[in-house]
Amino acid sequence: MASMREFQKKWAQRVFTVDMLFVAVVALVASLIGAWLKQYPVFSLFGALIIALLIGMLVQFPIRRWYVGTADDAAANAKSGASAGAAVAARTSQQRRAGVKDAAGLISNKLLRLGIILLGFKLNLTVLFTQGIKCLPIAALVVTFTIVVTYAIARRLGVDPMLAILVAGGTGICGAAAVMGLSGSIRVPEERETEKADDVTMAVATVAIMGTVFALAEIALGPLTGMSHTQLGITAGASLHEIAHAVAAGAAFGAVDIAAIMKLSRVLMLVFAAVIIAIWWDKRHSQVAGDGRRVVAFPWFMLGFIAASVIGTFVPFVAAITAQLVNVAYIVLGMAMAALGLTVNFKAIVAQGRRVFLASFLASILLMFLAAGIAILFF
Repeated sequence: MASMREFQKKWAQRVFTVDMLFVAVVALVASLIGAWLKQYPVFSLFGALIIALLIGMLVQFPIRRWYVGTADDAAANAKSGASAGAAVAARTSQQRRAGVKDAAGLISNKLLRLGIILLGFKLNLTVLFTQGIKCLPIAALVVTFTIVVTYAIARRLGVDPMLAILVAGGTGICGAAAVMGLSGSIRVPEERETEKADDVTMAVATVAIMGTVFALAEIALGPLTGMSHTQLGITAGASLHEIAHAVAAGAAFGAVDIAAIMKLSRVLMLVFAAVIIAIWWDKRHSQVAGDGRRVVAFPWFMLGFIAASVIGTFVPFVAAITAQLVNVAYIVLGMAMAALGLTVNFKAIVAQGRRVFLASFLASILLMFLAAGIAILFF
């Protein structure tokens, strides 16, 4: 009982703070702006999550200036003996910086899991296992191929394993949501949490840009290939990274339904990929607990994802409000993305940017041709 009270006290001290309230409000506003902007043509290709991430990345500069304060300058003044007030300002600034970082990390971590669970309501299992029954084995093949190939290319180019697998998952499954979902399968020591956050941001940015580039390419070149509308829809759903990309391309081809079904079949693969990658990461990059046991970061929230899919499909009154629940999911995920953006290390992104972009670009080309070949052969 005492340990439970101590646990509750510890979490209360982390959650009920001014910094937590400040970061939560900033993240919520960024998410709502992303949800509003996605309705417009250009922004719809990026999607609400990417817009929220970009807003978070941009607002970290004014936050540092006006909320956190210039800790470095204050510390320098204090060290030179400028004034006692400078020392106080330095301590206050450092505390706020640590508070904002902790709040952003907590929000991005916990809301990510809640958002992924709520996103499960988007998967109508009846549709997937009836109209989309032909798409499921294709999705399994496409996702497996893309993850393996993207990871291999990225590692050959010198990208670190964590970033390589996150980009591979985002490219193969469903963009930003997959990157954030798979990040829950990767357990790292506390001292590497900042590195992990940077890798997640880099992976999200990469798949967002690549998905947009290839969506525009498929929309422009698709009608010139001589493929049927259904084949073009299957190609879009099987190859494009974000759900928004697949829907936009499918709508352009007059095949939005089949494109969405194909894409959601890939989204379902996130459950299996998360578990497999958790086991693989443990074997290749195992973490050791204090008692010497190996610890697998099993993504338990994926069970919530499956439960939400089942409930949304088979419980009538819930099925009637799945659209609203999915909207809430994107708001929650948008907050997680914005909070992630607040902690971005731009130097770390620049350091590996070119190599990981090249890996994703090459893999996306192969994915597009594989998807087109499958569409021509089976549809």
